[in-house]
Amino acid sequence: MKSNVRSVFQDLYPPDEAAEMEMRSLLMIGIGQWLADSRMTQADAAKILGVTQARVSDIKRGKIGRFSLDLLVRLAARAGLNPRLKLAA
Repeated sequence: MKSNVRSVFQDLYPPDEAAEMEMRSLLMIGIGQWLADSRMTQADAAKILGVTQARVSDIKRGKIGRFSLDLLVRLAARAGLNPRLKLAA
């Protein structure tokens, strides 16, 4: 069943770009939630994720434009979030 709910990305971008932005957004939210739930320091999270503390801060502040889709997938995997892609017609 197809949802009639449109994301803000669908209103702002062509369909292909909107799809990427939606995926990036979901990954950012998931990684941000992992950070909040873990209650570790940004420095400790940076070690786990293999990035700088400043990049962890960018995630926490929702700076989506600073992260590519492929990097977010890798970060989610490093966080143990088991990212998967599901296609729907």
